[in-house]
Amino acid sequence: MSAGRICTREVDLASFEEPVQAAAQRMHARKVGTLMVLDPDRRPIGILTDRDLAVRVVAEGLDPNTTSVGEIMSPSPRSVWEDTPIEEALATMRRGPFRRVAVVDNDDRLVGLLSLDDVLGLLGEELNEVRRLISQETPSSLAAG
Repeated sequence: MSAGRICTREVDLASFEEPVQAAAQRMHARKVGTLMVLDPDRRPIGILTDRDLAVRVVAEGLDPNTTSVGEIMSPSPRSVWEDTPIEEALATMRRGPFRRVAVVDNDDRLVGLLSLDDVLGLLGEELNEVRRLISQETPSSLAAG
């Protein structure tokens, strides 16, 4: 299974120049904790998280109406290719440590966002499938082995 197959493809975006107040309001309205910042060719240049807002704006006493996303975003977000196996993507996330990574195509254009939640969702599906297979086993089929 690849990162591109399980990533979230509908990624919420922010622009480099917009005030963080507008970005925070969009996060709230969309119920997301992350916004990607892209260049004109749709290549990721930054990532803005709710933690960035708390630590870099609120804790520092910055004005969210005059502070731009570009001033506080984490630049050069970690990314993986869309055909990267999930195990490799998880290794990248562990090494970071990152809770999410951008998923890009061969031209480095954004395809989606892979989060730990995406991976946990896949794991849950896999475990349900194992449970289903085990429940289909009967004592006689187990003995026949």
